[in-house]
Amino acid sequence: MNRILGIELRRSAAIGSALLVLLVGVLLLFFAGDSSFTTGWMQLAMTQRLYLAVLWPLALAAGAWQARREHRSHVEELFASTPRPRGQRTLPTVGAMALAVVCGYLAMGVVGGLWIIGTAGYLPTQAFVVTAVGLLALTGAVWLGLAAGRLLPWLVTAPALAVAGTALILLIPRATRPRGWLALVFSPMHEMNLPGPYTTVPGQVSIAQAVWLTALAVAGVMLFASNGWRARMAALLPVAAGAALAITLMPRENRVVYDAIDPVARELVCTEDAPRVCVSRVHSGLLPEVTPVGRQALALLAKLPDPPAEVHEDTTVWATDSAPPWRRDVALLTVGAGQNGHLANKEKAVADAVSGAFASPLDCEKPARIADRLAATYWLLDREPQADDLYDPNDVAKSVRLWKELRQLPSGKAKTLVAELRHDAVTCTDSAGLSALSR
Repeated sequence: MNRILGIELRRSAAIGSALLVLLVGVLLLFFAGDSSFTTGWMQLAMTQRLYLAVLWPLALAAGAWQARREHRSHVEELFASTPRPRGQRTLPTVGAMALAVVCGYLAMGVVGGLWIIGTAGYLPTQAFVVTAVGLLALTGAVWLGLAAGRLLPWLVTAPALAVAGTALILLIPRATRPRGWLALVFSPMHEMNLPGPYTTVPGQVSIAQAVWLTALAVAGVMLFASNGWRARMAALLPVAAGAALAITLMPRENRVVYDAIDPVARELVCTEDAPRVCVSRVHSGLLPEVTPVGRQALALLAKLPDPPAEVHEDTTVWATDSAPPWRRDVALLTVGAGQNGHLANKEKAVADAVSGAFASPLDCEKPARIADRLAATYWLLDREPQADDLYDPNDVAKSVRLWKELRQLPSGKAKTLVAELRHDAVTCTDSAGLSALSR
């Protein structure tokens, strides 16, 4: 059997299919917009699932192209006359094509993994589950393609399937509105886009998706191996049973993946020596890069009375209104990975850490004004505030004016105003802040 499978791998479209999945997948990972997978392993697994929007139709087309082989060679009647059952004869083809797309998808993940292996320190078990569901999706697609190619052995079948598969997988979310959870059952790429650093995929979601995708794969094999209409009608049974069971298992909340948070990924990992700098576990590989940034910020803030003693990553998740406990002795810093997997924009990270010392509690109704925070931050950094996509240009322009006025004051007076701004911010005291300078 191994010898037959080896021959099938060499003489079929299997190797070409594997290379196609690998090449297209790698191009998508690195060139299709911002690389959100550089944050960690779960983000890589989810990004691969997102690109099933392209890879799934390609697998369909690859299966259909392979299924035309007997028709192209005009040997259908010859093979049909052999005493071996068709199901037995199709096993090598089914196995070779499944192995091809599985290897291509895994190789795509390996390439992405090599890019982030030096900085991605947190590998949750759920990342393997998410990847396994992606493998099931591609396997089912290539087997469905084999079935379609055998039933419709035309030259146009493969490209038509690619177009139809793309349209189907993109239209599923719209067709299932307002029940967003239903799209998760039938679309393996739904809610996998731009995963946050602490995002996960609940196990119940993966189980429901695996049930549906397994049912599709079984139906594809049954159709490809069938000889009569009764066997082909029987292929509908696993589809109906799989859909019913998957719908039963799927959680009924909308945004179930978008709002799912891995608490272990949010846990803080800190330096052993003081002053402590802490990052979330998912960013633990970036701690050596964040530590000098955080300590530089603490050194600048040490000029003020009662300065913060530690810098922590801000693990606030705005989608779920979840935030770390408020501490006035901690400056919060947003940590992000760049395209290369390393800390993004180190110079800006210092300014963000200093600015974190002027943040107010989340429940504060009148927090410190953005322009005041920017002016105070850059007064400590001794450089003019710069334009930033995160801030309104009007706030940046106002902060530049306040910064210039601070620079014109005696250093003692300016220091007192900045210290008062921090006190008012952390105590949620409504005050004029630095805006009084412009009056």
